[in-house]
Amino acid sequence: MADNTNNPTGTKTAAPTTDNPANPPKTKMSAPTKTVFVTGGTGYIGSHCIVDLLTEGYQVVTIDNLTNSRVGALGRVAEITGKRPIFYQCDLLDGNTVHKIFAKHKIDFVIHFAAMKAVGESMQFPLIYYKNNVIGTINLIEAMKAHHVYNLVFSSSCTVYGDPEHLPITEQHPTGNVTNVYGRTKYLIEEMLKDLSRADEKWNIIALRYFNPVGAHPSGRLGEDPTKAFTNLMPYIGQVAIGKKPNLTIFGSDYNTPDGTGVRDYIHVMDLASGHVAALTKLYLEHLKFKFEKLTSVHIPYILSGRRVGDVATLICDGTHGQRQLQWKPNRNFKVMCEDFWRWQTMNPNGYRTIVVYYPTVRAAKPAISVHQNVCSNPE
Repeated sequence: MADNTNNPTGTKTAAPTTDNPANPPKTKMSAPTKTVFVTGGTGYIGSHCIVDLLTEGYQVVTIDNLTNSRVGALGRVAEITGKRPIFYQCDLLDGNTVHKIFAKHKIDFVIHFAAMKAVGESMQFPLIYYKNNVIGTINLIEAMKAHHVYNLVFSSSCTVYGDPEHLPITEQHPTGNVTNVYGRTKYLIEEMLKDLSRADEKWNIIALRYFNPVGAHPSGRLGEDPTKAFTNLMPYIGQVAIGKKPNLTIFGSDYNTPDGTGVRDYIHVMDLASGHVAALTKLYLEHLKFKFEKLTSVHIPYILSGRRVGDVATLICDGTHGQRQLQWKPNRNFKVMCEDFWRWQTMNPNGYRTIVVYYPTVRAAKPAISVHQNVCSNPE
């Protein structure tokens, strides 16, 4: 699959008024320390974002249902930052527990990553995707509203653009002509958030539509380690490179592209993490309405297969608007993405499976783990 390294685009839905301090800071949060509620915090993007949040001085409360991630990721986060987020094993479909967690903590901002995200799987199990992604988000929004939390960064997707009418894609490109169920869930959530913002001016929302995150934390201690079968390209390549899989399957070799395979944008996961932190800063300041082989010297055998249902030929973006609005830009090119990913893969061939668990797995009845002690406590 060809690459076109770029960056996420940001779209915002917000009301025109502001309740910011008279003299807000220009780049970072000012005292007192703000608390960010992160959904999907043990996942690939969520865990890297938490590293940036903790480094920037935020306090973090995070939840995850651990269906496609491991709690060991938060141990690595603590190792890297010297700080531990408060973690609850909780599913957003469990609305009562979500409300209890909000009642226990004073939340200032929410970053919403949690979602099922495999395009192919979504076409096979559409109802599961609609229930998990859309109903889960509704439960989150209801908890936010009940506890007067109106600042939200939503992790959306380039899939809302469907098969693009023009390239590169900008925020002005039409949305809604989506080609897969996963993308439709993200589109429906975006539309819901727009309606919410129009109906109540207190809501302050940014939706970030990004493409394909790759790479890992430069320490090699934090990376992508899903528990389900690999669906993202780079982890699959890594499994082939270290001998755990025989070859890479490339879906579709007859697209109208230079080599017949799909073309995609890529962004380093740490750039993506810093982009979300930049979005939080903006919410605070304003009330808004095959290069891999060359780098590793490992040959990647591959086979060409038929197109995958729901895929499109090319998805690349022009992220100028997002960079300008967030006063942020990605700094890591595709070479660095591959280097950091390969460092993670070779240092952690079994992912988080062999590490000491910093956070014990707990059930929703006792979902919390104290930031100061490794003990369970009920949010009631």
